[in-house]
Amino acid sequence: MKLLAAMRIALRALRVNRLRSALTMLGIVIGVAAVIAMVAVGSGATERIQEQIQAIGSNLIMVVPGSITSNGIRLGGGAGVTLSEDDAKAIAAECPAVASVAPTVRGGAQVMNGSNNWATAVQGTTPDYLTIRDQAVEQGNPFTMDDVTSGAKVALLGRTVAHNLFGDTDPVGQSIRIKNVPFTVDGVLSAKGQSPQGQDQDDVILVPISTAKRHIVGASQANSRSVAAIMVQSVSSSSMDEAQREITALLQQRHRLQQGQEDDFTVRNLSDVFAAQESAARVMSILLGAIASVSLIVGGIGIMNIMLVSVTERTREIGLRLAIGAKTRDILSQFLVEAVTLSILGGVVGILSGVGASLLISHFAGWNTLVSPTAIVLAFAFSGLVGVFFGYYPARKAALLDPIEALRYE
Repeated sequence: MKLLAAMRIALRALRVNRLRSALTMLGIVIGVAAVIAMVAVGSGATERIQEQIQAIGSNLIMVVPGSITSNGIRLGGGAGVTLSEDDAKAIAAECPAVASVAPTVRGGAQVMNGSNNWATAVQGTTPDYLTIRDQAVEQGNPFTMDDVTSGAKVALLGRTVAHNLFGDTDPVGQSIRIKNVPFTVDGVLSAKGQSPQGQDQDDVILVPISTAKRHIVGASQANSRSVAAIMVQSVSSSSMDEAQREITALLQQRHRLQQGQEDDFTVRNLSDVFAAQESAARVMSILLGAIASVSLIVGGIGIMNIMLVSVTERTREIGLRLAIGAKTRDILSQFLVEAVTLSILGGVVGILSGVGASLLISHFAGWNTLVSPTAIVLAFAFSGLVGVFFGYYPARKAALLDPIEALRYE
C-alpha cells in the first residue's frame, strides 16, 4: 500500500471518530504548547539578564572600600575611607589590562527647577564614567576634564530627572538648583532602564567629582581626595581576571598592606555575578521545558490507548484486508500513519497555542517572553516521534493478526 493511500485511509478513519480523535490529540496539543511557552519564559528571562548586563556596562570592575578594624572592632565593608582619586589615577597609569577608570562619590539631594522639584541621587565622577557605563549623552554635551579641574557647576540629567523637572521642555542650557546651588544643564543622558536590583538607573544626576565634593556630598576631613568607589573597565572581557589581579596588587602596595593582612578594599567583577544569573536562567529554561515535555509523553500514552481500542474495533476489517491480499506492512503503515497524523495535527495546534500562550503571559503577567524557533522545531519533531513510538505497538499488533481469527471476531 502506498503512503498516500495509507494517509487517505488514516484521515478517513480519524474523521469517523472526530471527538475521540480530538480528545486524543489534546494531550499532544497541551504538551507542545507547554514546551513552547515554558521555553519562551526561560529565554525571555535570559534575554532580560543580558540586557541588564549591557545596561550596567561592558567589562566592568568595581573597586569599593573594604572592612577595617578600629580599636579591636571590625567594621563592615565601606565603613572606612580607604580609596582615593590618586588610587584611580595609579590604576589607570600602571595597570596594562585596564582601559578606563572613573572615581565616584554619591549622595542624595533635592533638585529644583522653578516650581518643580525632585529628590534624586547625585553622582560626582569624571568623563570616563560614560565610557565605562556605555552611556551616551542624547541631548547636549558631556562635561570635560577641564570642568572637573575647575569645579564647574554643570550637570548631566538622567531621563527620569529631566522628565520630572522639565517635562517635554528641552533642559539643555537651563538652570537647576541642587541643594540650593545653581547648576547649568549640559546634557541629558540616554535611557538605561532598571538595574538588576530594580533601581531606576535614569534617576540620577552626574556632575564633576570636584564639584560634588565641594557643594553636594562634601569631602572627608581625613582625606579630601577620598572617593566612595572606583569604576574600572578592562581592555577586553578576556582580560578582566588579569585586570583584577593587577588592581589588587597595586592597591595592596599603595596601601602598604603586609602579607597576610586583610585588604582594606574589595575588587568586584560584576560580569561574574550576571553570568551566574544568566546560567541559572538558562538552566531554569531547560528544566521548565523538560517538565513540560512530560505532557507529550502523557499524550503519547493516550495515542497508544486509543489506537489499541481502534485495532480492537476494526479487527474484522483488518482480517478482511489481509484475506484479500493486503500485506503485513500495509496494515502496519495504515495504523502507524494514523498515530503519526494524530501527533502531527496535535503538534501544529500545539505550536499555535504555545505562541499564543507566550504572548498572553507577556501581556498580562508583564514577563519577558522570547519564542524560540528552535523550541518550536524540537517540540514539533518530538511530537512526531511520540506518534511513531507509541503508535508502533498497536500498528504491529494489528499487522500480526491472523486473518481467519480476525474474520471470526465479533
